[in-house]
Amino acid sequence: MLIQGNCLKIIPELGQFDCLFADPPDNIGLNYQGYRDERADYRSFLWDCFNLFVRHAGISWVSFNSKWSFMVGSLVERLLTRFPEIDAKIFIVSYTFGQHRNEDCGDGYRPLLRLKHKKMPLYPDQIKVPSQRQIRGDKRAKPGGCVPLDHWEFPKVTGNSYQRRSWHPTQLNEGIIERAVLLSTKEGGTVLDVFSGTGTTIRVCKRLKREVTSIEISPYYCERIRNEHGNS
Repeated sequence: MLIQGNCLKIIPELGQFDCLFADPPDNIGLNYQGYRDERADYRSFLWDCFNLFVRHAGISWVSFNSKWSFMVGSLVERLLTRFPEIDAKIFIVSYTFGQHRNEDCGDGYRPLLRLKHKKMPLYPDQIKVPSQRQIRGDKRAKPGGCVPLDHWEFPKVTGNSYQRRSWHPTQLNEGIIERAVLLSTKEGGTVLDVFSGTGTTIRVCKRLKREVTSIEISPYYCERIRNEHGNS
């Protein structure tokens, strides 16, 4: 199901979900269809988001710009005081390439915050990858691969990527969301996507056979997603 509207107003009307994925605007001045990503209240906006997320999902994932790492850290510290039943963990999503910059080192990663109710299970066997021993043909390698570390490598979704939807300015690699959903849910689990964008989480959840509810504030982006997926 795809819902058009403001996620902060819609989430309280929804029930509970196994997993939530959020890729909020980065507040760096990008122009989206119908609004500009620039707000003076970004800190309070993220605080409101985090509070809603942990109330409505067993496990929440939040992708954010590394520019805001210190601010997000202070918000999470405050959040854990309010919700002692929550554990927080930062994952690093590393890009396999980036733009050359002369004035400084460029951004090579994107933090991924996980807010997890301590009682919620994880399913690491569902995200195993080939181990280095397997790749090298070492007979000592355990069958089935190994659970990846909390440093994930995925390429950016560039213009020549099959994933790219050119009608939107930003887009996460589907592999990031797929790994987060697999680690957090079993087949048939429920997922809430609160900034739909190009419908990336919808595509992933359809492929993984998860039930997904997705929210997007832009009517234009909702229409593009519906044209692709036929969601109501």
